[in-house]
Amino acid sequence: MALAAGVLDALINALGAEHVSTDPDTCLTYGTDALKRGHPADVVVKPGSTDDVAAIARLCFRTRTPMVPRGAGTGYTGGAVPLHGGVLISLERLNRILEIDEENLLAVVEPHVITGDLQDAVERAGLFYPPDPASLRQSTIGGNVAECAGGPRAFKYGVTKQYVLGLEAVLPSGDVIRTGGKVVKNVVGYDLTHLLVGSEGTLAIITKIILRLIPKPPVQATMRATFAGVPGAVTAVTELVRARVIPATLELVDRESLAAVSEYLGGRSLAPAGTGALLLIEVDGLQEQVDAELARVERACRDAGATEILRAATAAEREELWAVRREISYALKMITALKKNHDIVVPKARVPELFDLVESLRQRFSLRIPCFGHVGDGNIHVNFMVSPDDPDEIERARLAEWALFEGVVVLEGSISGEHGIGFSKAPYLSLELSAATIAAMRAVKDAFDPLGILNPGKMF
Repeated sequence: MALAAGVLDALINALGAEHVSTDPDTCLTYGTDALKRGHPADVVVKPGSTDDVAAIARLCFRTRTPMVPRGAGTGYTGGAVPLHGGVLISLERLNRILEIDEENLLAVVEPHVITGDLQDAVERAGLFYPPDPASLRQSTIGGNVAECAGGPRAFKYGVTKQYVLGLEAVLPSGDVIRTGGKVVKNVVGYDLTHLLVGSEGTLAIITKIILRLIPKPPVQATMRATFAGVPGAVTAVTELVRARVIPATLELVDRESLAAVSEYLGGRSLAPAGTGALLLIEVDGLQEQVDAELARVERACRDAGATEILRAATAAEREELWAVRREISYALKMITALKKNHDIVVPKARVPELFDLVESLRQRFSLRIPCFGHVGDGNIHVNFMVSPDDPDEIERARLAEWALFEGVVVLEGSISGEHGIGFSKAPYLSLELSAATIAAMRAVKDAFDPLGILNPGKMF
């Protein structure tokens, strides 16, 4: 779309010319996220305050101009992409940690605080912010809240929504609302805080976040267990749950992912030869608790047929063990130019059936499908590796995606555990949700955004 007459001048008057850009390269850059599919904005604006955001929203509301809020652009479903052009609102100037309250165990932050930076800041005070998406050194707290991000520690500590106490947000009309607050207990009215968490920027623009913190665990221990194949690793996870051990992290990496990492690192292997699956396990807490849990973890892994168990003795060794997990996404991009990454999730006890499903898809559609992820909470990243110049392979991958999502729903799971719906998964929404459920969600969207101008084209 082209901007209505006067919109560009009004934005410049409100924000200053230095914070408003119609440069084609800038609009194109801000028009995509990690999905690498999108549409350029007509203008990119960078507000410096809640008042600035409210002024932008009022202008867009008055002129019926689409607007899309954006954090760091690390999402995988196109959630921050301006499909219909309009105004892209980059929140990068709202990047301050406003408060770390050690007595009340909370932090107040602006939306563009980098997740890893917040973790570093609170840990210096002996506190802990558990949510840890893989992109924590690039992604922002605001984006994490908008997508309800998870991460490896979700098995023990939960996901972002468990740590959001309150929000400040701008409605599409330009009105500013404040939800929740600095208390854990609050049942006054509807729970708008957790309605906005995970709403993917379709209901309001978040400008301030109150987060719950917990004491930092004093001891952390990391262990790697390798197996001949995925079944052994999954059996170990089942045995851990039966032993009532809840590790802080429990990550699984399959053979194809390990091979990709080795290729990416120039042949350097981060697992013994012949490894078919790898578990990364961390436990934390008091020293005596950690020692007891590590013993039970090792016993469960050995009983499940682990070929090797290695415990990190130093911080450097811990980093080496985690290198394989951190490098996977980068490594898989080296296999083919197109990687379709799906963050499906099933109940923990049905993870073995999920891997059976994936194996059947490999055979049925003749595709490379590396898998890795948060096996402790059933959230596995299933990657369809596709050559962009092979239309037959692209079609097979499309059919395999549909079959994957159908199978996950049959397993009582969800088509997205972390990445959200955006526009890339919108065609699959009805596989999981009934018509009545989708209608109820649309009614909520219409109540918040009656003109349909905030992040249009997403989710539904």
